[in-house]
Amino acid sequence: MAKSLKKATEEKQYAHVILESANQIWLAGLGAFAKAQGEGVKAFDTLVETGKQVEEKSRKSAEEKVVAVTSKATETWDKLEQVFQDRVARALNALGVPSNKDLADLNKRIDELNKSVNELLKKQTAKPAAAAAKAEEKPAAKA
Repeated sequence: MAKSLKKATEEKQYAHVILESANQIWLAGLGAFAKAQGEGVKAFDTLVETGKQVEEKSRKSAEEKVVAVTSKATETWDKLEQVFQDRVARALNALGVPSNKDLADLNKRIDELNKSVNELLKKQTAKPAAAAAKAEEKPAAKA
């Protein structure tokens, strides 16, 4: 019986310790809840500001990467376009189709020829008129 009394006392002590620990845990939880309510708005605002900063950094980084990729893609596209144009020009040249440069040179030569022809025409029209004027002067001198 002494043993069971001793055992019962120990069990009461354990139960008391457990109840006291549970009570302390409950009080700690209530204290944390009260503190979170009091500082919750401030903590929330701090988290929002931190989130904005992270978002801004992420957006800048993403924009920089987009610019880099776009630049690289544009360069590659320009090179591809140039290769295509060169190949088409070679194929057309092999078929005997004149290039824009050939046509521009030909237009320049045509313009030069037109100027030369116009100068010759002016000289030829000037000679008969001068000859007619001389012819008219000669009979007047004879008279």
